[in-house]
Amino acid sequence: MKILILNWRDIRNPSFGGAEIFTHELAKRWVKWGYKIIQFSSRFPGSKEREIVDGVEIIRKGQPDARYLFNSVHFQAFWCYQKMFKNKVDIVIDEIHGIPFFTPLYVKEKKIILICEVAGRLWKEIFGLLYGTVGWIVEKFCLGFVYKNLPCLTISNSTREDLIKNGVKDYNINVLHVGVSVPNKLNVFKKEKYPTIVFLGRLSKYKGIEDAMFAFEQLSSKYVKAKFWIIGRGDMSYKKQLMVLVDKLKLQKQILFFDYVSEQKKFEFLARAWILVHPSSTEGWGLNVIEANMVGTPAVGYNIGGLRDSILHMKTGLLTEENTPEALFEGISKLIEDKLLYNRLSRNAFKWSKTFNWEKAGRESLSIIEQIYGKRSWAN
Repeated sequence: MKILILNWRDIRNPSFGGAEIFTHELAKRWVKWGYKIIQFSSRFPGSKEREIVDGVEIIRKGQPDARYLFNSVHFQAFWCYQKMFKNKVDIVIDEIHGIPFFTPLYVKEKKIILICEVAGRLWKEIFGLLYGTVGWIVEKFCLGFVYKNLPCLTISNSTREDLIKNGVKDYNINVLHVGVSVPNKLNVFKKEKYPTIVFLGRLSKYKGIEDAMFAFEQLSSKYVKAKFWIIGRGDMSYKKQLMVLVDKLKLQKQILFFDYVSEQKKFEFLARAWILVHPSSTEGWGLNVIEANMVGTPAVGYNIGGLRDSILHMKTGLLTEENTPEALFEGISKLIEDKLLYNRLSRNAFKWSKTFNWEKAGRESLSIIEQIYGKRSWAN
């Protein structure tokens, strides 16, 4: 059986995130279990047009941004489907990141939506009023009309609720539990001597890094030797804005940027840190939360959809009462000062992380696909 995945980015793209990890971890297991997987994604500087990664054949054409129109990955997917994939695959997975691939309008084979989060108001935060409004309208129209009758895979109950609000039929939505990838050997590291918080993720405005900095400013006045590690990469212009803010706050010696780090190093940072902060304005899940939990590090995050699923409030971490830097500071301080609470959350977080497994997620996803279409009927 052949499955074609349409996704704006692949796992080798320097801008990959949790959604790309999720997609690739499932796809490489489907390959292992005998399926042929082709992923169609956008190009990036230095990328190969064709590449096989963990058995997944990746074809790259076009740009990830839909504003490139005919040279966007979305239009290129339509064009290449007609020439390369029509009548040659059994199922097409349309992965939606804001702008979908509109497969119901031209793909004749069986179709499934894969969506990790509904962008919603995030459109205007990222693209401004004009493009943001257009994007919001397109997303809402597609989910409510174009895609509403297609089977859908998503990663959290929060995203499921958002999809239903946007018109997707609830009986079509299937929630998958994600896994977590760890190095073959996880070394044991002691926590830092002084309070250390860590941010792990893409450097984007909606991730709330500035809020975390303002919260840390308050923390640093209380704990003068505290540290804040920011791990991740993103738009260089935005990173420069963050570094300017660090200078304004006079925290150059305490807020440290680490850009991209290896998996081994990532888990070392997570293990040595006291607390992971996650002040996003929107999130589909929170893979970094579970990664931190794997090494006993609890998270403090904003009380939003996605993080309500990955952070169990007062069990594995804390959700803020309000989505403000002040509330974030209060949550961080509470964990630092209450050692009994911290130790309990740390133990629970580690146990919670053990329930997430990519093998389990892979089997579950294939089981759902086969329940939806029937294994033998795919080629019909």
